Amino acid sequence: MVISTAFLLVLVQLFFFPKAPLLCFSVTQLVKLNDRRTRMTKRNDAVMSNPLDLFTEEIIHAILDHLNDEPFSKKSFSLCCKSFYFIESRHRKSLTPLRSELLHRALHRYPYISHLDLTLCPRVSDATLGSVAATWRETLLSINLSRSKGFGGIGMRALAAGCSGLVEIDVSNGTELTDAAAKAIAEARNLEKLWMGRCKFVSDIGIGCIAVGCKKLKVLSLRWCLRVTDLGVGLVAVKCKQLRSLDLSCLPITEKCLPPILQLQYLEDLVLEGCLGIDDDGLVSLEHSCSSLKMLNLSKCQNVSHVGLSSLTHGAENLEQLILSYGPSVTTDLGKCLLNYSRLKSIRLDGCLVTCSGTKAIGSWRASLRELSLSKCTGVTDECLSFLVQAHRQLLKLDITCCRKITSAAIDCITKSCTVLTSLRMESCTLVSKDAFLLIGQRFQFLEELDVTDNEIDDEGLMSISRCSKLCSLKLGVCLNITDEGLIHVGSGCRKLKELDLYRSLGVTDVGIAKIAQGCPDLEMINIAYNNKITDSSLISLSECLRLRILELRACPSVSTIGLSAIARACRQLAVLDIKKCFNINDNGMLALGQFCHNLRQINLSYCSVTDVGLLSLTNINRLQNMTILHLTGLSPNGLAAALLACGGLTKVKLHTSLKPLLPKYIFEYMEGRGCVFHWRDKAFQVEIDPKGWQLHVGRSPEG
Repeated sequence: MVISTAFLLVLVQLFFFPKAPLLCFSVTQLVKLNDRRTRMTKRNDAVMSNPLDLFTEEIIHAILDHLNDEPFSKKSFSLCCKSFYFIESRHRKSLTPLRSELLHRALHRYPYISHLDLTLCPRVSDATLGSVAATWRETLLSINLSRSKGFGGIGMRALAAGCSGLVEIDVSNGTELTDAAAKAIAEARNLEKLWMGRCKFVSDIGIGCIAVGCKKLKVLSLRWCLRVTDLGVGLVAVKCKQLRSLDLSCLPITEKCLPPILQLQYLEDLVLEGCLGIDDDGLVSLEHSCSSLKMLNLSKCQNVSHVGLSSLTHGAENLEQLILSYGPSVTTDLGKCLLNYSRLKSIRLDGCLVTCSGTKAIGSWRASLRELSLSKCTGVTDECLSFLVQAHRQLLKLDITCCRKITSAAIDCITKSCTVLTSLRMESCTLVSKDAFLLIGQRFQFLEELDVTDNEIDDEGLMSISRCSKLCSLKLGVCLNITDEGLIHVGSGCRKLKELDLYRSLGVTDVGIAKIAQGCPDLEMINIAYNNKITDSSLISLSECLRLRILELRACPSVSTIGLSAIARACRQLAVLDIKKCFNINDNGMLALGQFCHNLRQINLSYCSVTDVGLLSLTNINRLQNMTILHLTGLSPNGLAAALLACGGLTKVKLHTSLKPLLPKYIFEYMEGRGCVFHWRDKAFQVEIDPKGWQLHVGRSPEG
């Protein structure tokens, strides 16, 4: 029997991508398929036992492209047959091994890797990097070592010299790297992007070598490289003429290195956060300007006022984003010095002292702002904020977190003026009345993100907000006036919701969670911590949200193993789980996690009823990196030791100090040698925190 090619195409389409549009194939591909089918019909019927052999490699590659974000599906695909296994190994271009010891197996299977991410490998040796360079010398373009240790100049030299096409290297957090490693990196002549944040032992000598050797650099981050001074930065600016982005955060530099930086013809992003050696006196002496600059970050530069800012931004006519967080006061002079930057779209003033005259000056700018952040600013009033939003009606993002002086009047003006707003963050705006939240739903049709944590919003407000059909993120933590009634409306109207925070919102029960689970199938994160009304029924409902990745259940005492097992069986993408003080979760819950949740990376199971058996069952999860294990009364030192040794991917473990003398020293030596860090806590056993409900506001106290 000859199987129709068209039928097979539709069959595979429906099998792998039931919701995707039909794949389109060229005439040439269809002719190839038809010719191959004709040849196949002449063969023995036994050969036709695998009709999938009809597909060309191009078609199979198209299928694999659809599975790039689903590693388990891609693995299942490769195990279908030998030909699929072979093709998948040739198709893969990026690789993220779970542990460094698994990398050697991948070296033989995948010959064409161009992007290698080793962030899950806490220990990577020089020999391993040498093997990587020898295997992928002609294909490797980028490597990420930002969370790896154990390598040095020898390994970096093997990479830089062996992989001539290498254009990206990330060695951030390389606290053990020295100038020798920097000198080795300098041999990567085609390097375009380099991240070296927190390489604290790299000095001007090493940076000078990189400046001379890597003249094609376009992106460079030296954040927290504390031994790099004006000399090293100046060499970079002189030699690397193609730089587009330069991060010098927290470096002990002064204005002396700025003239060559400002002469960089293509520089677009300059980050000077926390550079305390830069001050007004030095900046006013600058004679050059950078017309290509688009983003400038001067946050935490406490010695820079409007005077220095004016000198630094002089001539930067293309400036689009300015970050002054925790910096100068927002005064009339500050506003005036930015008056004519017509392309300015975003400004962050978090933590600054804001004056009314300063906000009026910002309101008179020629630019039409798209993003404004006033988080934790003192001095923000209804008058200030109203003037700003009326002047900048095209705002898309507004952050007024902890602006405690604003009232409903400001919200009324915001909702009237900024009708295209997509993000509003207003945590702890405690003087805003519940009626103001009705306006958000009535006037914001395009809202995608809303943070009203610790506010007076009630069910009527949620019913109004449920009209925001594009809402993806909703934070309702410590909102003590909301109940299931409000969540029912949210579940019905906000079907695109991916993130929901209900931390300590004590009026919510299983009924509201069930409606959210039913109406928001794409939910990826939910926080229902500190709520004794949440039971297994909520977890069973949430098990319908198959994309759930983060689940916060801390101090939900009515939750048990039954609900957790339902989550484990259905939510296979679960990556972060906090079940601290869920006393009714026991070993059976851990067995379910170990069997089904192979994507789990972080778990807090303190105070649970878990014993050695349950902890050992978690060793089946290869991706597990972070465990917090405090006050597990059923756990023995031998059981803990066995679990630690068996969890090969652990990078961080929190334990109680009482366990330290009970564990053999070789356990710590072995784990730390593998890259795992131990954090010891001496907290006393606590049965329950604030049993009558935690209250955040100053002046509020628990009942009774």
